[in-house]
Amino acid sequence: MPHLDHAGASLFYTLDGPDSAPVLIFSNALGTDHTMWAPQAEALRGQFRILRYDTRGHGRSTLPPGPFTVAGLGGDVLALMDALGIREAAFCGLSMGGLTGMWLGVNAPRRFTRLVLANTAARISTAASWNTRIDGVLRGGMASLVAASVQRWFTPAFASAAGAGLDGLRAVLAGLDARGYAANCAALRDADLREAVGAIPVPVLVIAGSADLSTPPAAGRALADAIAGARYVELEAAHLSSFEQPARFTDALRDFLGAEASAGGDAGRRQESVSVSG
Repeated sequence: MPHLDHAGASLFYTLDGPDSAPVLIFSNALGTDHTMWAPQAEALRGQFRILRYDTRGHGRSTLPPGPFTVAGLGGDVLALMDALGIREAAFCGLSMGGLTGMWLGVNAPRRFTRLVLANTAARISTAASWNTRIDGVLRGGMASLVAASVQRWFTPAFASAAGAGLDGLRAVLAGLDARGYAANCAALRDADLREAVGAIPVPVLVIAGSADLSTPPAAGRALADAIAGARYVELEAAHLSSFEQPARFTDALRDFLGAEASAGGDAGRRQESVSVSG
């Protein structure tokens, strides 16, 4: 299995699709791994060379010694790109992956053609809530989080209808090292990009879920408003909108990533607000 050793961690990744196709990088949400993107990878692998990876402390990627920040998460992406000879790519991240994408857009914009920031915010939750979650998982282990996480990730109707179809995600979450989960919670607790995201010069699509309690639509709209020319799409879903509405999420990706880059910088970019129902 392919791994890259970087900054004290061993990063697991997969790279699929035509060698000559443009590269699209997917970054997972907290408590998941690269498999959360299976619907999008399957649908888009003929059009893109798709790089998926497990964020440090998740899935098959190990946890580096000591604490880290969202800058470390962004640095992992750049290290993967450098090691694989990827000069530039489009990027799609959800929740924690979205914050990673924001950092990349601010600090390494020349490496990215377009950014998709899904179910995320420039500041997610409060320090107190993150500290409570960190204390809880270090005391009770990952099993203590599974039921509450699934309730946050999906609408009740979808979770009920999906049934055993969510067992894979449950197993990934339950199998994580509690220390890795807690370390990423701490990185999210300390991340505040509200003052920085306005400097992102890369075309951006913000995707929100109408029933997302973790990063509500208002947070998605605020993020889109802060980035000149950003597009905004709202899906009828909760936090893991890519999994709850895979076809509509993928259609939004395909439409945004397939569009020709506009000329003239910000003057040629337009802000869109689209509500997509089930």
